[in-house]
Amino acid sequence: MPRRKHHNVYVVELDGAVWKKWKFRKANPGCAEGCKCYYVGMTGLSPEDRFENHKEGYKSNKYVKLYGLRLCPLLYEEYNPLSYSDAREMEVELANILRRRGHAVWQN
Repeated sequence: MPRRKHHNVYVVELDGAVWKKWKFRKANPGCAEGCKCYYVGMTGLSPEDRFENHKEGYKSNKYVKLYGLRLCPLLYEEYNPLSYSDAREMEVELANILRRRGHAVWQN
């Protein structure tokens, strides 16, 4: 049976003020203040609906709720849609891609 491809990865640009959070800085030791900050996630919803849920506080990540500015579809739309297992893998890979580009990333 083929895997259903109805999951998505997504990237949210975070306000640079997130850099003041010790836990965020600790997760990004190779970055310095002023670098671009992102959150990378995966969802069974559309990225737009998931971002809205974050901002409303429903099953939200605290960094996205407090510091999320906008979705960055140019960074993720080419990968969607994905099966659940592929989305889990791509979430990690996408976070690593952004880190290699010198960005600070939060990814669960």
